[in-house]
Amino acid sequence: MKQARLLLISALLVLVGHVAYAHPMRPRAMRVETGQAGLKGRLEIPGTDTVQILTTRDGATNIGRIVELGTEEIRFETNYGTMAISIENIEAIRGVPTSSIRQGKYWGPNPNTSRLFFSPTGRMLKQGEGYVADYYVFFPCVTYGLTDRLTFGGGMSLFPGGTEQLFYFTPKVGIVSSESTNLAAGALIVKMPGDSDVASIGVLYGVGTFGSPDASLTVGLGYGYSDGNLAERPVMMVGGEKRLSRRTAFVTENWVYPGEHPLISGGLRFFGEKLCVDFGLLTILGAKDVGFAPYIDFVVTF
Repeated sequence: MKQARLLLISALLVLVGHVAYAHPMRPRAMRVETGQAGLKGRLEIPGTDTVQILTTRDGATNIGRIVELGTEEIRFETNYGTMAISIENIEAIRGVPTSSIRQGKYWGPNPNTSRLFFSPTGRMLKQGEGYVADYYVFFPCVTYGLTDRLTFGGGMSLFPGGTEQLFYFTPKVGIVSSESTNLAAGALIVKMPGDSDVASIGVLYGVGTFGSPDASLTVGLGYGYSDGNLAERPVMMVGGEKRLSRRTAFVTENWVYPGEHPLISGGLRFFGEKLCVDFGLLTILGAKDVGFAPYIDFVVTF
């Protein structure tokens, strides 16, 4: 029980611590005003770097691109040929990068690139994006992108029967944002229960993520504090993520505390378009009589 409690406390400290035809009817990519109510997306001939995913009203999904636009129907080219589709039968259409189509299937983006397990990455949420997360069941939070460079989150613990709960806040500021390099700084601020010896604890950190959303390395450095007293030495985090398949990725997150045994973790991330679930194991490396503890979180984006 002591081992499990030690690992849970460590994890909580880390928690503290998105072919043209010969006679095309419309030669330019443009929107068609069909008057169809409820159609999601725009009917247009895309550029060569874009593939379209078209869903008809009977639930069928086709991957390809519009090559001809009419007032009543379109011609849609796929790997299996070109078909005529009535505009009235189109439920939705959206464009995605050609690089997201692999072996004829759409590989949607990882919906949770702004975090590893507990630790934030250098990537930011876009303005208006957000997510609801729940760590270890008892630690829910909501995070929202106020701007492309400013994210704010917060939540509270839900210990059963507890009258005193933890309140935590997670501001984060983006510094550098590009396809392969993302740098950010932020804080994890935790207000402790009223009967605690300290009023608040937390971590001030800087973090960088290098690589693509499918394969990246994240390195962070942070200073813990307690009631405004900053730690003399920083804590370091090294982690990363590697996509394994259409809906799974490997995630690792490892913390080195000054003078202490490092906390290491690894596991799998399972995700769809909006939902992400992480399962992993964590342990304190080199510590005697300490085994592995499970880790779990749920993230729903909006």
